[in-house]
Amino acid sequence: MGIALSIAASGMAAAALRLQVSAGNVANALSFGPLPTATDAQGFPPAYTPLRVDQTDVVGGGMIGTVGTILPSYVPIYDPMAPYADNSGLVAAPNVDLVSALVEQMLARYAFAANAKVASIDSQMTGSFLDITM
Repeated sequence: MGIALSIAASGMAAAALRLQVSAGNVANALSFGPLPTATDAQGFPPAYTPLRVDQTDVVGGGMIGTVGTILPSYVPIYDPMAPYADNSGLVAAPNVDLVSALVEQMLARYAFAANAKVASIDSQMTGSFLDITM
């Protein structure tokens, strides 16, 4: 595998991870739970913890994506009807910004497409090189 193809493959993997993480955040944006300080919250699952992807350059070319949590992971919202609300009527809502998630998904799409184009051009160049040498 050539260096260009290796770099493109790592970029496509990172873009796919970014899309997967962002889609998970959107799907769980309304997965509320009790505040960590709530006293009567036994038996209720915690609020979804949103994730993010950090990309790091790899020596020799390419990148790797690592998944971490968004901090703060929740924001308190007023929902006194929730069975796990604290005495003030507050519950924990995942700290998911839907606009940022949409932008993240669009960027992942474009990054994947650009890296796929690099892989395609690398394949064409390799084919042309083999045609010349034979």
